[in-house]
Formats: sequence, C-alpha cells, structure tokens
Amino acid sequence: MEGVIGGILAFLGILLIIPCICYIVWVVGVWKTFTKAGKPGWAAIIPIYFNIVILEIIGQPTTRFWWYLIPFYGFYLVILDFNDLCKSFGKDSGFTVGLILLPPVFWCILGFGDARYLGPTVGQQHAASQPDFPQQQQPPQADQPPQDGPPPA
Repeated sequence: MEGVIGGILAFLGILLIIPCICYIVWVVGVWKTFTKAGKPGWAAIIPIYFNIVILEIIGQPTTRFWWYLIPFYGFYLVILDFNDLCKSFGKDSGFTVGLILLPPVFWCILGFGDARYLGPTVGQQHAASQPDFPQQQQPPQADQPPQDGPPPA
C-alpha cells in the first residue's frame, strides 16, 4: 500500500514541477522582453500590472485593461494586443500565434533573441493606407473683395 501511495505522490510531484518550470521560463522571457522595451522586468510577476505594461509598450491607453474583463471580447483584445506587441518588436502575425500557443518558448525568443523594440505600433498601422494627396489651392474668386483691407462701404 505504501508503494502505491509513494507512486501517486511522485506522479503528483512531477505534475506540479513541470508547470512551475514552465512558469519560471515564462517569467524570465517576459522579464527580458520588458527590459528590452525599457519597462521594469519585475512587472512580469504581478498579474494585472503585467497587462498594463504591455498596453504601455504597444501605445494603448492603460484604461483599456478594463475591457479585458469582458469574457470573449477580452480574449480577442489580448490577441490583438499581443499582435501589436509582436509588431513593436518587428515580428509578424505568425509570431503572435506562437506567443499565444507556446508562451514560454516565444517570450524567451522575443526576450533573448535579436528582436529590438521599435516603439509603439498603435496608430502607425493605418498611416500607410491613407493616401497622401497634395493640397490644392483654390484660386481667388473675382466677386470677393481682397482680404487685406477693410470691406468697401
């Protein structure tokens, strides 16, 4: 009987050690990523402040955090914000998928890899899609008085 209990406890110990190791690797990767962006690394340990720092890194207002509390919309926003975070480091949308599916691995790649923080990307993504037309000057109309002097009496 003691052998069975010992086996169960060993199995449960392994089940607890693996998530702890994954969490430690995740914290190290996020810590390094935050320091690359000029933010405090210890913010990786504090849950709510972690999200606020990500919002600061990507250039979103920190009050957006409250939208995370809406069940499905919050998850959608986290995905969008992770995508903006990846763009802030020069990565593409495929890296966002990796950051969501394998967080410890991709946070370490982002933190310890050659990616550099390029600045917030929010607001810059639509700037290239707007055409830049030259300003057209309208000729003065003949029936209007000149703007320099007083109007005629």
